Amino acid sequence: MVLAVFAGLPGVGKSTLAQRVGAVLPAAVLAVDTVDATLEAYDVTEPRPGHAAYGVVAALAETQLTMGHSVIIDAVSPVKAVRQLWIELTDRLGVPLRVVEVVCGDDAEHRRRVEARFAARTHDGVPDWVRVLERQSEYEPYLGPRLIVDTSLNPDPVGPVVDYLS
Repeated sequence: MVLAVFAGLPGVGKSTLAQRVGAVLPAAVLAVDTVDATLEAYDVTEPRPGHAAYGVVAALAETQLTMGHSVIIDAVSPVKAVRQLWIELTDRLGVPLRVVEVVCGDDAEHRRRVEARFAARTHDGVPDWVRVLERQSEYEPYLGPRLIVDTSLNPDPVGPVVDYLS
């Protein structure tokens, strides 16, 4: 059993990789974007947008981990305060935490992915390229052990990620 956090900017391939790895492990995949979009669809507003979605995902992850299931959290997790949620959860439950930082080292490919997602968006929370660049400037570097996966270099990183999480 493990809590895996797939972190990184929008459009780098986190969700696709999380779902593929979740099917292999198996693990429940909990996406902050899904919770955030659902809250938005029900007109739930909050003073700090996105904050409640992280809390809901942490609570759902705790339930799954308590039941003995591995969990993958699919979330940008851009700042230390959010990352602390995952640390506190694993400390409290005595479960290992594994971070998979997903990047797309090819800026042109990253932009292409973001623009394609934005064009096909199903809710207002899907960022455009300008917003992704803004988030990049807010993104605090990860410190500590993690696996960095560049989806522009390795189109099929599932095997190495599963090995890291096992």
